[in-house]
Amino acid sequence: MKLLIVTPALGGVYGGPSKCVVELAQALGKLKIDVDLVTTNANGSTLLEVPLKIWLSKTTYQTQYFPYKGIGDYKFSLSLNSWLYKHVKDYDLVQINAIFSLSNLSAYWACRKYDVPYVVIPHGMLDPWALSYKALKKRIYYNLLEKPALQNAKLIQTLAVNEAEQIKSLNLTVPTAITPNGIHRRDFEKLPNPEVFYQKFPEIRNKTLILFLGRIDPKKGLDLLAKAFSDTLSQFPHTHLIVAGPDNIGFSHTARNFFARVGCLEFVTFTGMLTGPLKYAALAAANIYVAPSYSEGFSMSVLEGMASGLPCVITTGCNFPEAAKTNAAYVVDIDADAIARGIIKCLKSPIDAKKMGERARELIFEKYTWDSIAEKLMGVYKNIILDKPNFSLN
Repeated sequence: MKLLIVTPALGGVYGGPSKCVVELAQALGKLKIDVDLVTTNANGSTLLEVPLKIWLSKTTYQTQYFPYKGIGDYKFSLSLNSWLYKHVKDYDLVQINAIFSLSNLSAYWACRKYDVPYVVIPHGMLDPWALSYKALKKRIYYNLLEKPALQNAKLIQTLAVNEAEQIKSLNLTVPTAITPNGIHRRDFEKLPNPEVFYQKFPEIRNKTLILFLGRIDPKKGLDLLAKAFSDTLSQFPHTHLIVAGPDNIGFSHTARNFFARVGCLEFVTFTGMLTGPLKYAALAAANIYVAPSYSEGFSMSVLEGMASGLPCVITTGCNFPEAAKTNAAYVVDIDADAIARGIIKCLKSPIDAKKMGERARELIFEKYTWDSIAEKLMGVYKNIILDKPNFSLN
């Protein structure tokens, strides 16, 4: 099988979606699928320093980057578009990641021209909250360009049950299959000594740490977290909040103001983006993980928090109802008071919180590893290529 993966960008500033594209490519490549990944060198306000328009060999797949131009919120690459029209016919199947992307339109149209089947992974971008953000522009784009492209896909891969239900409400007749994000078990079996994190941020030493790990973005619910943390701090003054993540839209000033307005900014550390050993050291140092999101596809950082064995407080916007059903996390309403109650419950009952974290770790290791997800997905992709109607991952 020859699989082409298309995504607008892989820059670290774009958070979990970029990471999960790479991880899934790697996991599929381990199954002896020929995997090629094409993208642009976009990375927020900067560019990735990578060789352009040549194949770069990775462990189990290869990547090619193309130069791009930014048009408002959109990324456009003439050279990538040209490449797609020349080469898409060389593949058995094309996986297209994200929507509202000009580069992806070329992938759709090239697939239609050469009758190559394609699947789409929206990464939560068809969620009602996501569609309501810059709604007029998205509505016009969706009706004119995106909906016809989605309608001609062989499959829409959703990250969670809720996302699949939301897509049905858009009156698309395309089959859906739930393909969650995952983690590599080896990354979480033994976390590093947290001392490296304490040395980098000495103000957090000897504090009870609450960790937010994600992009600094309106949909991540930092306004809710500010109120929730302020309420928590009034009862547990030894707590300290870590806000760890990149800011690719210039939202940090607004986010800091959320905490300043409720009088707790001095008890919050904004670390910027954490990667590699420093990120894992932060997870090792943390006592509680919190995800106050309004909207997610299926959060990579939630999986990381749970795989680290942390007691997790996440909102219903994180699209992970199984976490509640298995008592593996406190899944609360998208509301500051509800988030505060979840955090305070963890702090008041540390033994119960520890047990919940252990259940979370077991759940993620059992069901949400990239290797197991890729094995199931390979069967679905084979059925698409053979034009068989069974797209279930069960």
